Amino acid sequence: MDGILAQWDAFAGSQLPAAAHMTPSALRDHAKQILLAVAKDLATPQTDEEQAEKSKGRAPILFEAPETAAETHALAESIRFFSNHVEQARNLLLGMVGHDMRTPLQTIQLTASYLAALNAGAGVSDAATLLINSGGRIQALLDDLVDLNRSSLGLGIHIVPTEVDVAVLFADELKQLQAAYPGRRLELQVSGDARGVWDGLRLQQLLANLVVNAIIYGAADAPVRVVVVDEGADLYLEVRNAGAAIDPESLVNIFNPLTRGAQKGRTSVGSHLGLGLHIAHEIVAAHGGAIEARSEPEEAVFAVRLPKTRS
Repeated sequence: MDGILAQWDAFAGSQLPAAAHMTPSALRDHAKQILLAVAKDLATPQTDEEQAEKSKGRAPILFEAPETAAETHALAESIRFFSNHVEQARNLLLGMVGHDMRTPLQTIQLTASYLAALNAGAGVSDAATLLINSGGRIQALLDDLVDLNRSSLGLGIHIVPTEVDVAVLFADELKQLQAAYPGRRLELQVSGDARGVWDGLRLQQLLANLVVNAIIYGAADAPVRVVVVDEGADLYLEVRNAGAAIDPESLVNIFNPLTRGAQKGRTSVGSHLGLGLHIAHEIVAAHGGAIEARSEPEEAVFAVRLPKTRS
């Protein structure tokens, strides 16, 4: 037995790239199935030449024969190895894109602001405003990509907690969102003390992502309602929008990155990558809180619970 296992490990370890970083226990995975297949094969009549060929992995491939346990093992490890490298390459690309695009984008935004301040006529002012607004949308997309990259690398969302008042922060954020979506009604209701230790900018980003999602997928003739409730040690937040029910499959995957909902009833509000809810989830997690999505008969609800202080 020891001799067989030693030869087994030596051969399995030579199957690169799949075996490059595998432990002895991983190398012996599928051993039972493989040995059963060997035992079955030994009971089958074969010539000395066929035995020699099979021992070197050069057995004839039978028509419509299923893959062996050994082939399944090697295939699974090769796919895992390839997938890990693809994931790593994607994360590196996102990081480089986010870093390299920030400087030229800042130059465009500063130049547009300078043009807007010149008072050089309506044409120049309108063009500068268009540049500023477009630059802001590109900046938001870049920020989403950078945040996705951090979460993919296991770094989480970076936060800088300070003493903040959510009532003030959310009122300001909803004012800006109202200007961006003048045709929609946005309502804010705050009950109790909404002060705590959080990253204020991140909470505004959280609210914006949830509200914009509600605007995109909610009924255009109904308000998006934001409710904030003081619950002592926690702050409870709900974002509600009327509209069609969310199907169970979408509800299960709703916080996954690059996930976009069904198009039915969707409001066209410009470009987005389907990262908003995933980043909202990561912001809540970074604050030690919890977020859930519910589909009620006539409303979609996103509920967030945030501890007021971090332990």
